[in-house]
Amino acid sequence: MNSAPCPCHDFRPSLIRDTGIYAFGIADAAPVDEHAHRIYNRWIEQKRHGSMLYMERYSDIRLDPRLLLPDTASVICCAIPYYSPQSAMSQGIAAYALGTDYHEVVRRILTGVATRITDTYGGATRVCVDTAPIRERYWAVRSGLGTIGINNQLIIPGAGTYFFLGEILTTVHFTPTPPLRQNLCTACMRCVRACPTGALKSDGSCDTSRCLSYLTIEHRGDLPSDTDLHGHLYGCDECARACPLNSTPPATDIEELKPRPEVLSLTPADVLDMDQTRFSTIFSHSAIKRTKLAGLRRNAELLPTKQKKD
Repeated sequence: MNSAPCPCHDFRPSLIRDTGIYAFGIADAAPVDEHAHRIYNRWIEQKRHGSMLYMERYSDIRLDPRLLLPDTASVICCAIPYYSPQSAMSQGIAAYALGTDYHEVVRRILTGVATRITDTYGGATRVCVDTAPIRERYWAVRSGLGTIGINNQLIIPGAGTYFFLGEILTTVHFTPTPPLRQNLCTACMRCVRACPTGALKSDGSCDTSRCLSYLTIEHRGDLPSDTDLHGHLYGCDECARACPLNSTPPATDIEELKPRPEVLSLTPADVLDMDQTRFSTIFSHSAIKRTKLAGLRRNAELLPTKQKKD
């Protein structure tokens, strides 16, 4: 396959038709700007990432996505909705984790689009989900896909924040889409007031080590006995729920991302009675497997007694 840079082309929307992608944007591949790079480095230096040591690695690639794919010319940023009206029925599990593992779903969707790009224009591609060291929200803003809110989530015009992000790096040079001119966040601070642990600050900074998503998913080992998980078993949606821009989010039409009944109805009591076989069965191809049974049971143990099995 010839990976040499190709002449500039206009991206055809038909390439994402019938894929479940809600919106996309395109940015010219280049190093991350100095301001954004400096903010990220300061966040790491202040140990705001808790025990997520992987956030410290591959700093060179985080700075320049072209190191992931030689001769990368364009970064295509895609937003895939995961919201479902049923998500509100969950007993402490974040909406994004109620369906099939998004890494699998997003990668499958973007791989299909990448194949269409190669078939149409030639060149080389690489699909990235959040396991790759790429600044997803930075590139989403650069591509005009949305803007960042006080809660650090990407806001898509008229649609809100309930989206997975994924990128296609390509050696084909597509005409870039310009960044949005106005920040969509109104700085109403509802997300800050809704944050159960005070991890989210009014200046948009976040002490990740205090975030319930971090504590219930990423943190390994025991949590302090006085830890209050505020009813959350896996992840936290409080800042997203509080955002007025999420008042009417588009519902996903991707079946795999819709809530699984056995996960949607799961209670902390069920977790406390769960053995490894049942855990592996219920959470097959689920993002929740990341915390393992021990981590999920640890979380259930710290929830109020009224949420446990009598």
